[in-house]
Amino acid sequence: MAQNKALTANSTIGEWLEHPVGGDLVRGLLAASGASEETLAPVKGLALQQLVAMSQGQMPQSVVDDLVLKANGGVMPEDTESGGWTERVTSGRFAGKTVIVTGAASGIGRATASRIVREGGRVVAVDVSAERLADFQASLPDGEIVTVTGDITAQESIDEIVAAAGDTIDGLANVAGINDDFSPLHETSDATWDRVLGVNLTGAFKLTRAVLPAMLKAGRGSVVNVASEAGLRGNASGNAYTTSKHAVVGMTRSAAFMYGPQGIRVNAVAPGGVATGIPFPPNVSQAGSARLQPFQSAIPTVATAEQLAASITFLLSDDGVNINGAILPSDGGWSVQ
Repeated sequence: MAQNKALTANSTIGEWLEHPVGGDLVRGLLAASGASEETLAPVKGLALQQLVAMSQGQMPQSVVDDLVLKANGGVMPEDTESGGWTERVTSGRFAGKTVIVTGAASGIGRATASRIVREGGRVVAVDVSAERLADFQASLPDGEIVTVTGDITAQESIDEIVAAAGDTIDGLANVAGINDDFSPLHETSDATWDRVLGVNLTGAFKLTRAVLPAMLKAGRGSVVNVASEAGLRGNASGNAYTTSKHAVVGMTRSAAFMYGPQGIRVNAVAPGGVATGIPFPPNVSQAGSARLQPFQSAIPTVATAEQLAASITFLLSDDGVNINGAILPSDGGWSVQ
C-alpha cells in the first residue's frame, strides 16, 4: 500500500496522491499553480521526478526534493525501485552493430542512444547541440559513441554522419523532430511550415537515403522513424506537424515495401504524450490550441523517453525480425480512443 511506503522522487504520482501526507502536498502544489488533480490523470503512472522535465523549466529540482523531505518528516529516504515500469537492459542485443541516432542529445533520442550503447552497440549520436552531445557521451564513458554535431536538413551534415558511421550501418533511428505552433492551415506561416517539414520529414528522408546504399550492400538493415499520434489522426497537433508526421508514415510504408526483399526493415513508432520537456515555439496559436485542447486532454497516459526508447530499440533490434512496414502506436492506448 502507498500509505505504508516511504515516498521518493521515483514514487509514482499515483502513489503520492494516494498517500495521506504526500497527497495533500501534491494537491497543495497544484492549487498554488492554479491547477487541479484532474490535470495529473494522464501521468499518474510516472515518477514524481518526471514533473521536472515536463515543466519545461518551470519546476526546479528543489521543489521535488522539498516535497520528498516534507512527506518523510524532514528525512530524505533511501530511493528504492517504484511500483512503476522499470527499464530492463538486454545485454549484448546490439553487440557488433552500428546504429545512427538523430536527436541523440536529449529526450527520446538520448534515451534510445543510451539503451543501444548499454546493450553493446556502437552509436553515431547526432544532434545540433555540441554541448549536450558531450554531456551524453560523458554519461557513458565506457560506451562506444561517435558524436556528430550537425543539422540533418543540410547535405554536408548528412555526409559527415555517414562518414562517421563507416562502411557498415546496421540501423538508423530518425528521432530528431520539432513541434509546430498548433496553428490551423490558414495561420501557418511559411517559416513554420518550412522548418517543421524540413526537420521532421526532409531530414529523415535525406539521412535514410544516404544510409540505404550501405544496407543494400550488406543485405540487411533496420530503420525506425519516429512518427506521432499526429501521423494517425488530425486532432493531435497543428497543421505543419500533423502534415509532417503523416508524411513520415507514408515514407515508412513506401520504403518498407521497396526494400523488404533486400533484407531491410523500415518501421515507425507513433508516440502519444511523452515527458521530454521539448519546448513549443513562442506565440502558439490561440485558435488552434482551443480547438485541440479537448482532444489532447483525452490522452490516457504520458510516457517517459525511456519507455519510447524501449519500443524503438525493439523494432531496431533483431527481436523485430518479422516486422516490416509497421506503424507502432506507443501511446498508452490513445490511438484506440
